Amino acid sequence: MANALVSIQIIPEAPDGANRYEYVDRAIAIIKASGVPYRVSPLETTMEGELGTLLGIVQQMNEAMTEHGCPSVISQVKIFYKPAGASMDALLEKYPDGQ
Repeated sequence: MANALVSIQIIPEAPDGANRYEYVDRAIAIIKASGVPYRVSPLETTMEGELGTLLGIVQQMNEAMTEHGCPSVISQVKIFYKPAGASMDALLEKYPDGQ
C-alpha cells in the first residue's frame, strides 16, 4: 500500500534558450517509466507510492535534467505522508468530476 503522495513542479534552466517543455517531458517520462501511479496537472505532477521510492524518482528527474545539458534545476516538491495509507483517489473522492 502506498504511504505517500509527492507532487513536483520541475523548472529546468534550458541551455541556449531551448524550449523547457521538452525537458519537462523528459522528467514526466521518468515518472512514467517508474511504474508508479501519477497524474499530470497544469502546474505539477503528483505521484503515489512509497516515500523513499518517490524521492528517488525526484532525484532521477533532477539528475536527468543536468545530464541532458541543463546547468541547473529548480524542483518544488510537496509531500503528503500517511503511514496507514495514502492515495490520490481518497483525497479526491469529494470531487469525482475534478471540480
